[in-house]
Amino acid sequence: MENLRDYLPENLSGKRILITGGTTGIGRAAAILLASVGARVMIFGRNQEPLQQTLQEISSLEGAGECLGFTADVAHADEIERIFSEADSKLGGLDILVNNAALAFQGISEGNYSDWQYIVQTNLLGYMACTHQAVKRLEANGGGHIVNIGSMSADVREDGSSVYVATKSAIQGFSEALRKEVNKKGIKVTLIEPGAVGTDMQPSSAEEQRDKIEKLEMLKAEDIAMSVLYCLAQPKRCDIVDLKIRPHLQMI
Repeated sequence: MENLRDYLPENLSGKRILITGGTTGIGRAAAILLASVGARVMIFGRNQEPLQQTLQEISSLEGAGECLGFTADVAHADEIERIFSEADSKLGGLDILVNNAALAFQGISEGNYSDWQYIVQTNLLGYMACTHQAVKRLEANGGGHIVNIGSMSADVREDGSSVYVATKSAIQGFSEALRKEVNKKGIKVTLIEPGAVGTDMQPSSAEEQRDKIEKLEMLKAEDIAMSVLYCLAQPKRCDIVDLKIRPHLQMI
């Protein structure tokens, strides 16, 4: 990994990075990759088992940066306060926030008010509240970077996924306006919008996902992690504002 670090325009070694939903899928892959180039990474998720698995994998990497983690849920305001208190006490502050924690959901014909409320609290309010906390800290540092993991659903707007689409369309608009709001404070904002990615958010089985990946119809979580690294590694003069990543043969 020393060779990879040599090629990074912006040295991420020692950078303090908080990844929401960092125990599974894209968040997990990003945590592993960023720790491997020397970043100090803090992750959290709702369940203990995937948290421990991710922490163990990172600890086994030779030369990896520090990785800390705990269980938490961005759908609750008091949990967000705790998350950033942990970042302050354990990391000593923050340089980068990766907003990633999100849940899949179908259309408005499914579920009820409390189901939709929890999805919105996680997929939208969680991003907003974590950003609010991060901006205060990044501004005090003189700058930093916020990466929002969105979805191609914001543009494609698939049939049968109106609730999920609503949240990801909101993240798209939020990211565009946020950049204008905080850019002058030295804070970069990047929106990454993947297509289909093989994670536990997909309704298909692991075997079906592997088949789609082999057929170039689906991405791996590691592909998006590399995109996160690419955006974070750019020199200060360079902002990757919106990055869309699609499987080679995804037609929608």
